[in-house]
Amino acid sequence: MKEKATISKIMTADVFTVKSNQQLLDAYNIITKNKIRHLPVVSDGKIVGMLSKTDIDKASFISAFDEEEINKAIYENLTTEQVMTKRIISVQVSDSIADVATLLSKHEFHAVPVLNGEELVGIVSSTDLINYLVSLI
Repeated sequence: MKEKATISKIMTADVFTVKSNQQLLDAYNIITKNKIRHLPVVSDGKIVGMLSKTDIDKASFISAFDEEEINKAIYENLTTEQVMTKRIISVQVSDSIADVATLLSKHEFHAVPVLNGEELVGIVSSTDLINYLVSLI
């Protein structure tokens, strides 16, 4: 019987996070500077939400007009908790890549936090899964 590869093989282990009470501007800066699309949100060492670039963009309807100063003012007056997705699904580091791919394909999100018990140890995105599939070709 073929052993299934675990998600730890393809996850990003060096995860950027934000605290739930941080300004949305902080999250925006982390996402922009590091060219990432998803940030786990933590409070008291526990994951409490996920924040995506899309969540941040939705926080400002003006972003369509590319008014950077207006967006900055909006982002300074919101916290990550006000914008984050609170209904999160996480996976365990020992879960198989196939199981995580199935999970992502059934839901409307594109990244999940990876936990070892309750400790955040990584994040895996749909892009990670696609890159993994491409590497098999």
